[in-house]
Amino acid sequence: MCGSGRSPAGGRGGRAVTDDRKTQLADNLARVENRISAACAKAGRPRDEVTLIVVTKTYPASDVRLLAELGVRQVAENRDQEAAGKAAECSDLPLTWHFVGQLQTNKVRSVAGYAGIVQSVDRARLVTALSKEAVRAERELGCLVQVALDAESGERGVRGGVAPDGVADLAEAIAGAQGLRLDGVMTVAPLAGPYAGRQLAAFERLIEISTDLRATHPAANMVSAGMSADLEDAVAAGATHVRVGTAVLGVRPRLG
Repeated sequence: MCGSGRSPAGGRGGRAVTDDRKTQLADNLARVENRISAACAKAGRPRDEVTLIVVTKTYPASDVRLLAELGVRQVAENRDQEAAGKAAECSDLPLTWHFVGQLQTNKVRSVAGYAGIVQSVDRARLVTALSKEAVRAERELGCLVQVALDAESGERGVRGGVAPDGVADLAEAIAGAQGLRLDGVMTVAPLAGPYAGRQLAAFERLIEISTDLRATHPAANMVSAGMSADLEDAVAAGATHVRVGTAVLGVRPRLG
């Protein structure tokens, strides 16, 4: 079970802290919901076309439990060493866990045990490892091709991801792998290259890549883009999922 947020003595002080945190999260979620709704209205899109994924990295399992009580069903993590324990503590909750960080093959067995969707698939070797562990665990893993809009042909991006011209081949590898399901594409707004500082243009390019992919894989219609600072641009471009952390949970504590 996740921690309750109570003090060691289980007194009223602990409950008050938990209640305060739940109120804070509820208020933050409402603000984010208003932003998504307004962005959808501006883009002429139905609100239900966009799914919120809350990125819970660096925050405790107790926050995940509060988010679930507030109706959140999609959560994301980017480091397995943190995510694995948190997912285990919250295994009783009706959540889908997304893995969104750069994934090393030695962490694949662990990630395949709790993640419903791996958003950061960016090389064939990772596809092979994910397939092996999904089959071993008797699970089906959804996979997104991470697109690096700062990468030249044949290269990976600074934050991971395959260059745009490598998307089709990687998608074919995922679609043909046992235990894996090709769900779509993901990107992180690049900090360098022609799309640096041009989030809307970057996300529009991702939509073009998604459209090309769906010509051969119609079911791969998930487009994950946008975070706390640029979710409006992602919605305007046509993203189906936005990944929001600090706007819901607050400014992240520094990692030691």
